[in-house]
Amino acid sequence: MKLVELYEKLVIDRPLWSLLLLGLLLAGFGSWIPEFKMDVSADSLVLENDADLEYYRNIRARYGSDDYLIVTYTPNDKLFSEENLNRITEMRDRFKKVKRVESVLTMLDVPLVESPPITLDQFSEGAPMLSHPDTDRQMARKELTTSPLFSNNLVNPEGDTCAIQIVLLRDETHQALMKTRNKLRVKKLSGEFTAEDAAKLEKAESDYNQYRETVMAQEDQLITEVRAIIDDFRSYGRLHLGGAPMVVSDMMSFIRHDISVFGIAVLLILASMLLLIFHRPHWVLLPLLSAAATGIVTTGFLGMAGWPVTVVSSNFLALVLIFSLSLTIHLIVRYRELHTEHPDAEQRFLVSTTIRNKAAPCLFNALTTMVAFGSLVVSDIRPVIDFGWIMMFAVGAALVLTFTLFPSTLMLLKPGDPQKRWDVMGNIAHALARLTDRHAGLVIAAALLLALLGGIGMSKLTVENRFIDNFDSSTEIFQGMKLIDEKLGGTTPLDVIIDAPVIDAEEDPYVDEWEEDEWEEEESSFATRSYWYNANKLEEVGKIHEFLDDLPETGKVMSMHTTMQLLDTLNEGELIDSFFLSLLYKKVPEDVKAQVMDPYLSEDGQQIRFAIRVYESDRGLNRNDLIEKIRTHLEAERGPQGEEVHISGMVKLYNNLLQSLFSSQIQTLGFVFLAIFITFIFLFRSVVIAMVSIVPNLIPVILVLGLLGGLGIPLDIMTITIAAITVGIAVDDTIHYVHRYREEWEKDGDYRGAVFRAHNSIGRAMYYTTVTISIGFIAMVLSDFVPTIYFGLFTAFSMLSALLVNMTVLPILLRIVKPYGIPQLP
Repeated sequence: MKLVELYEKLVIDRPLWSLLLLGLLLAGFGSWIPEFKMDVSADSLVLENDADLEYYRNIRARYGSDDYLIVTYTPNDKLFSEENLNRITEMRDRFKKVKRVESVLTMLDVPLVESPPITLDQFSEGAPMLSHPDTDRQMARKELTTSPLFSNNLVNPEGDTCAIQIVLLRDETHQALMKTRNKLRVKKLSGEFTAEDAAKLEKAESDYNQYRETVMAQEDQLITEVRAIIDDFRSYGRLHLGGAPMVVSDMMSFIRHDISVFGIAVLLILASMLLLIFHRPHWVLLPLLSAAATGIVTTGFLGMAGWPVTVVSSNFLALVLIFSLSLTIHLIVRYRELHTEHPDAEQRFLVSTTIRNKAAPCLFNALTTMVAFGSLVVSDIRPVIDFGWIMMFAVGAALVLTFTLFPSTLMLLKPGDPQKRWDVMGNIAHALARLTDRHAGLVIAAALLLALLGGIGMSKLTVENRFIDNFDSSTEIFQGMKLIDEKLGGTTPLDVIIDAPVIDAEEDPYVDEWEEDEWEEEESSFATRSYWYNANKLEEVGKIHEFLDDLPETGKVMSMHTTMQLLDTLNEGELIDSFFLSLLYKKVPEDVKAQVMDPYLSEDGQQIRFAIRVYESDRGLNRNDLIEKIRTHLEAERGPQGEEVHISGMVKLYNNLLQSLFSSQIQTLGFVFLAIFITFIFLFRSVVIAMVSIVPNLIPVILVLGLLGGLGIPLDIMTITIAAITVGIAVDDTIHYVHRYREEWEKDGDYRGAVFRAHNSIGRAMYYTTVTISIGFIAMVLSDFVPTIYFGLFTAFSMLSALLVNMTVLPILLRIVKPYGIPQLP
């Protein structure tokens, strides 16, 4: 009681001082809002401690970055006309001048060997290209559209669309900072982490985050400049921009747009609903002020902590609205009830009694909601973990700010006359009470049926999804990925890497006999030293290539096999042997070697790489099945020879992330329900009531996940959070209802009467909160970012289902179980 009295003296009795201190607090946190950052980079969409991630980065360092942009050009007239070749040349030259562009590759810049046919000696003097005046244009068109290296890569087989590859400069400082940070993170997980290491990690995190912002700003500027160049050529044909940097930049734009536009739209909708329900302006302003205050504090805290928001946590402001409005609306409804019961009461009595009545349920509601979001921390996915921590802070901030702002502001206002309740709301709540009273068996049967259907739907849940489906069909991301898939051999990179076995240095069974008799000075040639670059092994490379190329999910496959197909003509039809291979390796110009050999063969010749592009728009794509199919086949074929097979690339990393979603979901749900059940036991001081109360929290989760599975919507990095959000919402309703139900039961021991009275009081607050916020979230369907649409719709559905279950199934179970004892007959 002393704590309550102290609170009332500080907040209720000194409202101006409380509001002044609150204003200073908001100003302090608000000053950090400019430091608030977002991160939707590819780095935020992979498992942070994935062993494959470090291997992927090493491979990219060896064979070149896949950090590039693709510009597709489909002209209005013939692609190989003089005018269009000049336009491609102009685009290429302008792209090269953009800051942070390392190189630009077009069909004008690749070596041609059959336009007209040339010898190896001619080739070694300089590789002819389409841009050369001596090149036969018709032959070049045929070679480029049929070449195993360039067709479905730089030109489509029909010869009406080409691709311009813009390779971005690799930022070595960024890579070094990331490597330092990751090493310390791994050390932290190992358990051998000292205070000195913690300080180093903190500095490494800060240095990396600051520099990453610089890099991302530079990439945004680069993409803006590239788009400006593209716009100058749109009148000549259809152009699309693709590539990971563009996707990251556009996703950032989508999320920023949604936060600002939908934030304003949702606020207007919520303001209209609150005015419609409560009629008076201060009942509109108070909830919105509480939500705004929580948003300022949370956003400022993230800026102060240097904690970037990812795709997963980008909707944290929307959830802040939910919990802040929920708390405030419950306080408003209780205040209005007291005002109706005591029309002549002083403001202090009404405010103090409201706070005392609602403090316990609101506190426990906040704690259990924090537990629900805290469950995300056990995930293996860094963005999901961060989202859990952010929402735990936001819910705690919402509780403190609401219980400061609401009473302090009301103490500066007069009570006025009691308001008449809106009968429509009361009628709906009363109708649900009658339903539970007259048709309890039917309600329970319907709930069981829905839970059964939800369980069936859950059995169909999958994590396989097309990344392209995250975007509206009108967006450039969608159109660009679709065009590249359909005309240029697929979008998403997948690498197959095969290492040579460890063998005795004196043994070399893979070299032909020519070197001893015919070319002694070449005994130390590359073909002699290399495990893969010899006639025997390149034939096997061809078989591996054909296996990968025949898979329905794979588009363009490139390897040393495609290189040798391109250069085979230089041997004038003769059988390729190691003599020719060594000669070829010596005579191929360095710039050509960098294009056709270095990306597929390690410098020492002991590692071979197959660069695959996967059809991202393929509706039958199952990444996990594809990866396992490749791994199983190649390990069976290559393993007995001692070769080691690795699968890497963004397809592999994204698949690792998706596969972890199932285990994360199980861990999350298991942890959250166990934690909430224990919390319910302490809160209600009864195992029976805890068991009854957990049911209306289970059913909405089953329904939401079942709906996802039934509609064929896969779990992804955003939808995985819906279960935790649903529990947080359902817990809110459960605690408030059970708390008020017990108060009503204690009046006369009548379980049936307690239902009607609870529905007519707390049921109104639950109804107001749910309907108001659900309508606001449904507005998110107007977004171009599909995960935002799903978030809005399923959040609204989870709120409505939680409300319905808590106002039907919960009171029926309480009446059946009679956890407070059997009423005494008069």
